[in-house]
Amino acid sequence: MSLFSRVLDATINTEPKNAETEGRLDSVSEETVGSVVKPLPETAFRRLLCQERKRSERSRRSFLLMLVRHKTPKLHDGKPVLERVVRPLGGLIRETDILGWFESHTAVGVIFSELGNAELSAAVESIESKMLSALHRALHANQSEAFQISFYSYPQSWKDGGYALLDPVLFPDLLDLDDGKRASLLLKRLIDLVGSALALILLSPVFATLAVLIKLTSKGPVFFRQERLGQFQVPFAFLKFRSMHVATNAEIHREYVKNFIAGRVEPNRSNGDHRRVYKLTNDPRITWIGKFMRRTSLDEIPQFWNVLMGQMSLVGPRPPIGYEIEEYDVWHRRRLLEAKPGITGLWQVHGRSRTTFDDMVRLDLRYSRMCSPMSDLKILLQTPRAVFSGDGAY
Repeated sequence: MSLFSRVLDATINTEPKNAETEGRLDSVSEETVGSVVKPLPETAFRRLLCQERKRSERSRRSFLLMLVRHKTPKLHDGKPVLERVVRPLGGLIRETDILGWFESHTAVGVIFSELGNAELSAAVESIESKMLSALHRALHANQSEAFQISFYSYPQSWKDGGYALLDPVLFPDLLDLDDGKRASLLLKRLIDLVGSALALILLSPVFATLAVLIKLTSKGPVFFRQERLGQFQVPFAFLKFRSMHVATNAEIHREYVKNFIAGRVEPNRSNGDHRRVYKLTNDPRITWIGKFMRRTSLDEIPQFWNVLMGQMSLVGPRPPIGYEIEEYDVWHRRRLLEAKPGITGLWQVHGRSRTTFDDMVRLDLRYSRMCSPMSDLKILLQTPRAVFSGDGAY
């Protein structure tokens, strides 16, 4: 029985093949047949895989990753069996495709980029068929049957925003962390634990005062609980002091967020201020104490509990509501992958509501690239100035 397997996203383009599709699939084996392509080392190949994933998010053009494994790592003569398939693979790929070791001498991979309008299932069948033929020519029958070929497509589908579930194969940069990154994240978590515990203790008088004012000025609970999405889109109960009347309609905010993400929101002007404000101002649902808390960011104090529980960090992107990510472009969703959500961040200390949504995401991605305990400390030290100034807070 053959051990070949295929791993392919369930949601794929099912448009009928056309002449362009056939031409692209044929070119996979015709452009570089007979050429010798040396596989890239594991580190370089994985780096280019991450780069191709990010480019695909921007270009909206899918790519395929093919991995070839063997159930026995070595031949009888001690030579890794996958060494024998590298040359046949090099003869199948185009100059624009990338051949390399996904796992050194254990799994060899090929990134088939820029597939154009080719149907993904047809591309898999074509590439797999040519790969099988090449293996049968290069190896004995009993050796070729022991190979396993897996295909991974990215993105999954553009109908739902183009975001595939987090797959460890396609996201090695987020899951395979080196010792330095692990140590940095461990120190960040330690800072979160100490910082959130101290904040809850030191701010307890403010906490109690606000709780009393909320209960005296409007009916309803003290806390507002809402399901938000954390890192890797894991949902959690997000806490804030309630700043609105109970039983309010969320459609006002939902419609605003939809237009804001799409870039259809015109900046507001308030109180003679000529600076741009990209936020829903003068919301009739907000109570008078709620306006004060939002202006001073005091409504965020309960989130120190989320930090203590490990659902958030002191510094990171703001966690979105579920209906927000329905409007995200693919590259926007990287802000949910590359860092744990936080109470404050680059966006909060650089204008807050005075930036567009795309600019906010760019700041979040910039933070994820530069994230370190020292950068967190700098942002934390800048946060009180942003809070007391109220710049961009509504």
